[in-house]
Amino acid sequence: MTSVTPRQAPLGVPRSRVRQLMAANIGNVVEWFDWYTYSFLAVYFSTQVFPKSAGNSLVPLLSSFAVFAVGFFMRPLGGLLVGSFADRFGRKAAMTFTIVLMGAGSLLVALTPTYAAIGVLAPVILTVGRLTQGLSVGGEFAAATTFLVESAPPGRRGLFSSFQYVSTTIGQLFASGLAALLAATLSEAQMGAWGWRIPFVVGAVASLVGLWIRRGAEETTTLAEDIKQGVAEKPKLFEFLVRYPSKAFMIVGITMAGTVAYYTWTTFLPTYAQLTVKFDKAEALQVGTISLLFFMVLQPLLGTLSDKIGRRPLLIAFGLAFTLLPVPLTRMLTDSFASLLLVQCAGMVFLGGFTSISAAVNSELFPTRVRASGAGFPYSLTVALFGGTAPLVGTALIDAKNAGAFAWYMSALALISTLVYVFALKETKDQPLT
Repeated sequence: MTSVTPRQAPLGVPRSRVRQLMAANIGNVVEWFDWYTYSFLAVYFSTQVFPKSAGNSLVPLLSSFAVFAVGFFMRPLGGLLVGSFADRFGRKAAMTFTIVLMGAGSLLVALTPTYAAIGVLAPVILTVGRLTQGLSVGGEFAAATTFLVESAPPGRRGLFSSFQYVSTTIGQLFASGLAALLAATLSEAQMGAWGWRIPFVVGAVASLVGLWIRRGAEETTTLAEDIKQGVAEKPKLFEFLVRYPSKAFMIVGITMAGTVAYYTWTTFLPTYAQLTVKFDKAEALQVGTISLLFFMVLQPLLGTLSDKIGRRPLLIAFGLAFTLLPVPLTRMLTDSFASLLLVQCAGMVFLGGFTSISAAVNSELFPTRVRASGAGFPYSLTVALFGGTAPLVGTALIDAKNAGAFAWYMSALALISTLVYVFALKETKDQPLT
């Protein structure tokens, strides 16, 4: 290996930062549309794919959320493998791979036969499709977030970071909006029989559009070229953990509260309201759509604020709020449209303090050489452990006649993360990307 010093630096100012944003975000919209469609429609397809239980009507739904959680456990593998791929061969190549993988997973779910048709193979096929999606989403975060942050001009990394959840929310909005439209126009029997398949087919087709758009992206680092020319060694698979163990574990602490709060407030809360206060299914989807639109608008505002006052103040505000508020907010839920909308939007105001800057904070902790794998793997592992299991934990506690314990669970995790924000995390907003 030659002794020439590798650059391992950004390539320079891209020809169009808007184009960079579009390349990352439009593909990300497709990724998350496919991912969230599953959770929004689980109440409709659960009895089609899983066997019904005469003793407990929640068994099919619990099974669906179990597969939802299993998909999350592929995300760390995606964060590790695709993150390592992005560090070695470039962010653009990795983003191309993830969008193709997501389309394949979505198509597989759309074509899953019913349990009545092929028996136990039905949930097996659904699980394989969900595992494929999980691998894609884990890799997407590793590649796309580093791509976004590395594309940002000086003093704007928080703003660029916020578009990760802007595009995530747009994908979620499309999923929620299409599910709400189908629920409003089709009967519940039609939704259960075939209507739930339509959004998965749409997602598979949209993946091809995302692939085309990402072809125009510009690479953000020179490391892949340096490796190709022999002036830099390939990063090892776990190099980020060997060289920066404290930073990898810090991401776990940073993410723990944020991921359980995010998947509860943006995904599971409408289902929680249906199960606890008998909230109407169709209205729950409508409330979810409205609140997600509100949440999306918050992201760039809070990302810009973090570029001015720092990352830590927003994270501390989020942590304190979710330590104190989940119990009183969930107790406010009734079967009225206004109550769910108020509770969901109130939580999202504080949740934005985490989501708008998580990509920036994670990326700013690691150097370019291991940024994608270093930020992607511990983040995705934490999301799998706490975010992916949130609907399952919540539904299981409801089934055990102890729904109120779920809010205390969220508060306990938020307290742990708040201690990390206050005592372990240093401010990174003015720190240059190394």
